Amino acid sequence: MSVLDNFESWKGFLANRLQQAQQQGMDQQTISNVAAEVGDYLAQSVEAKNGEEEALKELWNAASEQEQQAIANVMLKLVQNK
Repeated sequence: MSVLDNFESWKGFLANRLQQAQQQGMDQQTISNVAAEVGDYLAQSVEAKNGEEEALKELWNAASEQEQQAIANVMLKLVQNK
């Protein structure tokens, strides 16, 4: 089973990566930029495995670059509050 098969697994994976980045001293802006790059990659290269991922992919593809950055920031907030 892939981490992308289940939305809760994906959020857990993202939360772990965020914690590692913070422990390595990455600042919030760098983390946010990396999250947006990951969003680009996922939207372009990975098939959605569930409804949540399909909705995120559609939102991402419809969004401007600035809006994509906002989506990435919201995803980071979502997993920071876990």
